[in-house]
Amino acid sequence: MLITHTWRVVVLVAAVALVAGCDRTNGSTTAATATSSAASPAPTAQSYVALGDSYTAAAGVPTQTGTPAGCLRSDVNYPSLVARQLKLTSGTFSDVSCSGATISDLTRAQSTDNGTNPAQISALSSATTLVTLGIGGNDVDFSGILERCSGMGLISNAINSATGGDLAPCRSLYTSGGSDRIARKIQSAGDELAAALTTIHDKAPHARVLVVGYPDLLPSGGSACAELLSITPGDLAFLNTEEVALNAELKQRAEAAGDTYVDTYTPSQGHDACTASATRWLEPWLPANPSLPLHPNARGEQGMAAAVLSAVGALR
Repeated sequence: MLITHTWRVVVLVAAVALVAGCDRTNGSTTAATATSSAASPAPTAQSYVALGDSYTAAAGVPTQTGTPAGCLRSDVNYPSLVARQLKLTSGTFSDVSCSGATISDLTRAQSTDNGTNPAQISALSSATTLVTLGIGGNDVDFSGILERCSGMGLISNAINSATGGDLAPCRSLYTSGGSDRIARKIQSAGDELAAALTTIHDKAPHARVLVVGYPDLLPSGGSACAELLSITPGDLAFLNTEEVALNAELKQRAEAAGDTYVDTYTPSQGHDACTASATRWLEPWLPANPSLPLHPNARGEQGMAAAVLSAVGALR
């Protein structure tokens, strides 16, 4: 679909409106080439489908809505904010993101604690013109890694404080033997994403596809954050590097498929889970703003929506 000059103005103005009030800098995005189909004419109306995991669904952010209830979708998650700014209706916008989703859940039904979410790509069709996809963290088991590193940090932080050392037990665990096991999971997730993007284009041949990266969850270090998250400073730096690597993999796979990567990490720097509750985009283990632990709050979803809208405006 080609975006007209008027449409580009609408989405760029919408992005500016969302950015206002968020203390951040703009992320960069890469323009993509649309997949075309000679078998059917391109649709003329905008039709948007949002795919993804809990960072897309905005688990824990009021008001939770949609079915199945176990997907924990919010009506102010970034897909909903994007759809409103683009003035899309329920008939032209479908959010099928689901908490806990992995890349394989794009093509198979996903069981939740409260209902089953159909395969996410079942929402796509030849009429779909815009797709956002935020996924990959669960394939790496990033939440499980954070829990494990937090448990290790409870004792190690006390030792660090007493000895002035720089223990990084989680880094030692995942890189023992000279091989980074998290990096291997990231590579595997990238392979699965590449295949999923091919399937998405097959199901929605006229759609522009935006792969949305993850915002900055952790700082690169710091003793105060180490105590707040029970993760040692050394492991904070290690895990931050792994998140950067995950985003780099998502970007590389998106661009290899001719799609657009949306950088939410850059604009969220300085708004990680260890920053002040009034300005942060993501919450620590004990959230001060409504959200699940280590997930975006409403402010974070607003920032992510602004980055997506900027990407939509950049498409030609």
